[in-house]
Amino acid sequence: MNLELEGKVAVITGGSDGIGKAAALSLSQEGAHVAIAARDQGRLDDAVSEISTQTGNPVIGISTDVRDESSV
Repeated sequence: MNLELEGKVAVITGGSDGIGKAAALSLSQEGAHVAIAARDQGRLDDAVSEISTQTGNPVIGISTDVRDESSV
């Protein structure tokens, strides 16, 4: 499927697990530049590595808690 996302930017919150991680993977597979945000640095690092390895595209991981305004 070609969603014409090549070169677009996607920011996913909750991207280290579950639906967020699946969305980040799918968007990266479609050619989007993906940044994922999550609270747990370890799981975030694992997700970034996994998605980058599977897609061959760089992924940015940002440790943040969207419930805390100063963290965003």
